[in-house]
Amino acid sequence: MKGTVKVENLKIYAFHGCMKEEKVIGGDYVVNICATCSVGKKAFEDEICGTVDYEVLARIAKREMSVRSKLLEAVVNRIITCCFDEISVLNQISVTVSKLSPPINADVDSVSVSIDKKSGDN
Repeated sequence: MKGTVKVENLKIYAFHGCMKEEKVIGGDYVVNICATCSVGKKAFEDEICGTVDYEVLARIAKREMSVRSKLLEAVVNRIITCCFDEISVLNQISVTVSKLSPPINADVDSVSVSIDKKSGDN
């Protein structure tokens, strides 16, 4: 049986961006993760090993968001790679990282990067 576990609107303060000011000042980010797995019998027996643990998803996202990068694509890719490395039942994942109030010459709430990956994709 296919199951989906989500972490929605995880708020994180981080220091990503190409501008040197972003390295010093930082900014607010929101991370959204949607993980798909085959829900195992253990999950229906009330054991976490039969599904994706949302606490692990959040921990990985927070850890990888703390590593400074110029591009959000690099951050999203790290989150995805670590999720596949650390969560054995994971089949597919979608990760979106949004930078709130980006320092650009436009009136926007946020900019985002999303990447979807299935197990076995390169």
